[in-house]
This record gives sequence, structure tokens and C-alpha cells, in this order.
Amino acid sequence: MNLQTDDFELFGVPRRFAQERAVLESRWKELQREAHPDRFSAQGAAAQRVALQWSVRINEAWQRLKDPLRRAAYLCELHGAPVQAESNTAMPPAFLMQQMAWREALEDARAISELDDLAAAVSRARREALQSCERLIDGAGDYAGAVSQVRALMFIERFAVEVDARLDALQDTPPPATALSAKQGQ
Repeated sequence: MNLQTDDFELFGVPRRFAQERAVLESRWKELQREAHPDRFSAQGAAAQRVALQWSVRINEAWQRLKDPLRRAAYLCELHGAPVQAESNTAMPPAFLMQQMAWREALEDARAISELDDLAAAVSRARREALQSCERLIDGAGDYAGAVSQVRALMFIERFAVEVDARLDALQDTPPPATALSAKQGQ
């Protein structure tokens, strides 16, 4: 094994966006067994330290490859199109308008059903962005074009977490007391 190989080469999988999670997971477990420091205990502390480095490297690669968003960003970077999410926040106007509408819907939502509808819309947008990443990366080899989809996907995933948190909070809140239930309690 070479510490300088990219994650795809390390895992022995093609350098593409579309990956089978089961294949990645199987390969991760296999690599972890090969590099586990306990296998090198008879060879001394230096060999165990190297094995530990390998174990860390394998886990870092696993974290990138198993997550479609991180995998897409990594592929873009490998092909000279870094995402630069911290410094490049430009997005198409239509996407920004959609985000504003979602934010308003989240702010205005008072019922679980409204949040469920919003979560479904966000989930559809996530699926579409992932499909777009696959088309741009695997189909067209357009890594620069995929960068905007990756940035959009980053926003969508952060927003999905907010929707889930609001949904959890709303589900944990008891329904407001009505005048009838207040009278019954007297």
C-alpha cells in the first residue's frame, strides 16, 4: 500500500461518482483487517505505528468515499476543480430563490404535515442534485460544472438537517391546551 494513492486506488474501485456502498464497505473492512495494528504486534512498536497510520488513512478514505457529497467534492478536486465552498458562494438565481422559499416555509411551518412536505421537497432536490453530479462527473467528465451542484448539495444537506431538527422539536412539543381541555381539567 502507498500512502500517496488516492482513495479510489486505495480501495481498488473505479475513480467515478457512482459507487456501490456495499462494495466500499466490504473493501473498507478488508483493508482494516490488513492494516490493523494488532496484526503487527510481533514486529514491534515501529511496525504498529505504521499500521496505525494506515488504519487512519483507510478510515479517512472510507469517510470520503461512503458519503456521496464528499465523494463528489473529492472527485472535483482530484480533477482540478476544487469546490472552495468557504470562498465561492455564488449560486444561480433560481437556486437562491428556491432556498428563500424553503426558508420561509420552514419559518412559517406550524404543523408536522407542513414540515413533512418540506422534507419531501428537500429530499427530491437532494436526489436530483446527486443525479446531476453523476451525469456531470461520470457521464460528461465536467468537473467544473459539477462544482456548482456540489455546493448546492452542501446547502441542501445543511437545510435538511434544519428541517429534521424543527420536525423533531415539533414532535416533542405537546399540543397546545384548548379551551375545552382546560374546562375539563377544572
